Amino acid sequence: MNHLIILPIIWPLLVALLTLLPPFDRSLLLRRYLSVGGSVVLLVFSVLLAIQSTNSPAQLYQLGNWAAPFGISLLLDQVSSLMLCLTAVLAVASSLYASSGEDEGGFFFHSLLHFQLMGINGAFLTADLFNLFVFFEVLLIASYSLLIHGGGKAKTKAAVHYVILNLVGSALFLFALALIYGASGTLNMLDLGAKVATLSDTQLQLLQAAVALLLVVFGLKAAVMPLHFWLGSAYSSVTPAVAALFAIMTKVGIYSLLRVFAMVLQDAGFVASWVFPVLWWTGLLTIVMGVLGVLASEDLRKIASYLVVVSVGTLVAMLSLGTPESVQALLYYLVHSTLATAALFLLADLIAHQRGKAGDRLVNGRKIVQPVLLGSAFIVVALSIVGMPPFSGFIGKLLLLQAVPQGEAILWYWSALLGSSLLLLIALSRAGSILFWQVAGADTEARMAGGRRGTALVLLVLASPLLSLFAGPLTDWCQAAAVQLQTIVNISPGAL
Repeated sequence: MNHLIILPIIWPLLVALLTLLPPFDRSLLLRRYLSVGGSVVLLVFSVLLAIQSTNSPAQLYQLGNWAAPFGISLLLDQVSSLMLCLTAVLAVASSLYASSGEDEGGFFFHSLLHFQLMGINGAFLTADLFNLFVFFEVLLIASYSLLIHGGGKAKTKAAVHYVILNLVGSALFLFALALIYGASGTLNMLDLGAKVATLSDTQLQLLQAAVALLLVVFGLKAAVMPLHFWLGSAYSSVTPAVAALFAIMTKVGIYSLLRVFAMVLQDAGFVASWVFPVLWWTGLLTIVMGVLGVLASEDLRKIASYLVVVSVGTLVAMLSLGTPESVQALLYYLVHSTLATAALFLLADLIAHQRGKAGDRLVNGRKIVQPVLLGSAFIVVALSIVGMPPFSGFIGKLLLLQAVPQGEAILWYWSALLGSSLLLLIALSRAGSILFWQVAGADTEARMAGGRRGTALVLLVLASPLLSLFAGPLTDWCQAAAVQLQTIVNISPGAL
């Protein structure tokens, strides 16, 4: 069963390669079956790993049987298995939705989709900072091509900005790794965590310089203010299935911040003295900038894009508290917000294709052909995002509020979270009333939300009530994951 750990990386790679080989290279239908089927199998693997991580302590997998810290190591714990399951759910929905016609814009769509899944899963499983960089590059190279899938001026412009910024981020990441290795002599996460307390003052200074670079790199990946400005145009210009999968991309940055600062460097004094305060204030400012973006948005895709920014700010500020309670709330809210925004991207596309030329812009348009289905889905997603009971957003925000310790932090975080919820309620109410009630013109031919599109949408929309229904076991599981995360570093890298 230990070899199961590497399958979330190997399996998407095999699926991606198979789509390029006969007979799949000659048939789009076969590529669709392989892609969707491969995503379902990936979900099965991820669930099995989640079960495995629940019933046992953290597990270290050594590739080639080379012992840590010299070999390539993969680490499976409850946090990484949760992220794998979340990614697999998005993969099923994205591949299914794309198979309804979105994949016709390019031959390599399904290959790129699974190459990106390989990079994302590798980033969640790696126990080595250099291999985190490698998997970042794998997922980014795939995302560059997926971003311009189907062509178009808006996509090309967004892609240029996205590529340039991430190339700069990759260069900074390499500089940070060089500094970390020079200071500690290792890039293995567990080994680095064990050595932090033994570093000299000069070595700690080098490590702090590397940490400052990592904050920029991970902040760029997560779209933390002021490094968030690329996200609105990038996410709103891509095809809906890609946008739904991209909902997990910023969470890779959040996960990296969590893994490095809440696990690896938790015993470093400078993390509490200046790293967490930086994350706290940038997180709060990111919430403000995201809400302003939502209020200023002129179409539903842009609203969904800036909602991603709001969720990033909420998570980063919570991460900076550095307690098991904050990590527990973070994990639950991360799952909720990712699935809710992914559902909104798919919903925006279906609404756009039923309103004629108006699309998903907040202007008068043709009557929506399926108002009950799409309207119900919009209400569930909007209320969940705002945080209204009985949906998962309410439970997630309640956990966030309860995790804030007594003191000045309550005033700032409660004000930001509750104030943003009120403004998001206003923005989404306005969007819904325009899209569904302000009708102009006659009915026209529309893309119906049935079959694969409808199934993908329902899969993501139902996630919110399901997260509420099973909130008790899930929050307990997140609590255990938070405790496990902060105790792994006390274990020798060779003892797992």
